Amino acid sequence: MMTPIKVKNVKDIEKINQIVSNYTYDIWIHGKSGMADAKSILGMYVLKLDEPLTLVVPDNVNPKKLFKDLEEFIHFPAQAE
Repeated sequence: MMTPIKVKNVKDIEKINQIVSNYTYDIWIHGKSGMADAKSILGMYVLKLDEPLTLVVPDNVNPKKLFKDLEEFIHFPAQAE
């Protein structure tokens, strides 16, 4: 499952990393500059924060609790009317 995520600064990276480290399944963040294991703080520092980022979790898990924990970072673009 994929969902847009907004990361503004280093503090956001650290907070996201701390949250996702509590989950047993793989969690990735993809961007145009590459992809990073969200559980790897060094890997996340490689991402460019000024580009669209996507949080990626396996299809066979229920990410509801994860998305709740990350709700301040989950970014849903405005819907066109």
